[in-house]
Amino acid sequence: MMNKDELISRLAAEHNLEDDNLLYLLKNRSVKSDLQLKTAARDETDRIFGRAVYIRGLIEFTNICKNNCYYCGIRCGNNKAVRYRLSKEQILSCCMSGYSAGFRTFVLQGGEDAYFNDDRLCDIVSAIKENYPDCAVTLSVGERGFNSYKRLYEAGADRYLLRHETANADHYKRLHPDDMSFERRIECLQNLKQIGYQIGCGFMVGSPYQTDEDIVNDLRFIKSLQPDMVGIGPFIPHRDTPFGKMQAGSADKTVFLLSIIRLLLPEVLLPATTALGTADKDGRINGILHGANVVMPNLSPQNVRALYTLYDNKIYSGAEAAECRAQLDDSLKPYGFYTVTARGDSPRLNNQHGN
Repeated sequence: MMNKDELISRLAAEHNLEDDNLLYLLKNRSVKSDLQLKTAARDETDRIFGRAVYIRGLIEFTNICKNNCYYCGIRCGNNKAVRYRLSKEQILSCCMSGYSAGFRTFVLQGGEDAYFNDDRLCDIVSAIKENYPDCAVTLSVGERGFNSYKRLYEAGADRYLLRHETANADHYKRLHPDDMSFERRIECLQNLKQIGYQIGCGFMVGSPYQTDEDIVNDLRFIKSLQPDMVGIGPFIPHRDTPFGKMQAGSADKTVFLLSIIRLLLPEVLLPATTALGTADKDGRINGILHGANVVMPNLSPQNVRALYTLYDNKIYSGAEAAECRAQLDDSLKPYGFYTVTARGDSPRLNNQHGN
């Protein structure tokens, strides 16, 4: 068995490690090895992306969801949630203010709300692309059929985020009700990739019943899927869910795993997530220092930001607001990072065209 220093050096050089070695790194952390991993991940990020941080304008357009996931604050069984959905006009207004602030990617995220059928959602996507042809549209609206995904792609959607949540089918069952299927979730990701989307997957760090072995399974799944984006954040309980009294995940372990993912997939777009910023006031900058290169400030109307509560105490003001992009820039500047006005597509697209 190699020592930790040698394993991290191998991971940085080969962008892969055997499962038992990944598990060893997870179970045998130290201040010295964590620093070595962090430095290697940031060096790799700088090599490919420089010090640029891509900004995505997040529009949380509905908190109505048909699913009853045990960890989620907008689960259909939460009768304390105050529900809302934005109109097409409200969504386009968010895009207009975001565009003027320099955003060139809009992320439409919402629960699985039947009101937003293919016709309505395609109409919204088409309108955004017509008004802002130099912008990318990312969707994060859960599980849909192949033909639905295809219609949305043909309407102009460029990217799709769908967290796999866990690569262990038994663990998946402990996080979701019986009407949800691990196999269905994986099929959706494969369909999205087949259609041509830039795809994103991800998982919660420290979700209930998760083991380090589960995390290694997640890392292996991500490596084999080769997504364009990976979104991870610490599990944060929501008081009005079955997991409301469960222990929260660790921000420290999350940034450690960001570094691992960066070295496994050097070209991946890796957000410093809102959950990470909620769990630790310095979480976002720590995420970037560990290899993240995307942040997603909130473009949603001020009066609904507090209602899209997947977990408790979510940040939705200050640097999270698009109006505070200057504040975000100021927070990055001391570390040598800067936000960029660019779509920030996956490097894979450029490689496919020989650029």
